[in-house]
Amino acid sequence: MPIRNPSAATPEATQVLDHLRRIVQALRESSRASERLLGVSGAQLFVLQTLAKSRALSLNALAERTHTHQSTVSVVVKRLVGERLVQSRPSASDRRRLELELTPRGSSLVKRAPAAAQDRLVAGVQALGARERKSLATGLGKLVWAMQLEAQAPSMFFEDGKRRSKGAKPRARA
Repeated sequence: MPIRNPSAATPEATQVLDHLRRIVQALRESSRASERLLGVSGAQLFVLQTLAKSRALSLNALAERTHTHQSTVSVVVKRLVGERLVQSRPSASDRRRLELELTPRGSSLVKRAPAAAQDRLVAGVQALGARERKSLATGLGKLVWAMQLEAQAPSMFFEDGKRRSKGAKPRARA
């Protein structure tokens, strides 16, 4: 279903767009700060900080705690393992299951990191009542459908997929 008359301004549409702009701006600024200060994306910082809250997590448990699909968080974890910020090892209780945990380098990075905006977003959504969350989910689902985005796989916020060479810091933007 294509969007009808997208140029027709209504106070509610402006209000919704302003709220979305604030959220996206906070996420973008957080990700840029993370890249500038630490050399990791906002999504990578969110995963690192989530892992820091537990001793070790399976990939599925990490996906659940980040409210992300397992295949999506797997891509982020693979990069973090490549940067030696996260390690994967067999579980002590079930050798078939892999557990993820921070390396000493990853722990050091998390200790000097600002809070990830994704944590604030998750906390804000969780702070809504069950009825409000359901209404928000329904409304956003209809918006995604109206924009014809339902077939697009959701990625973690501002995880662009670019790979840096090992140890390379991102360049400052002019």
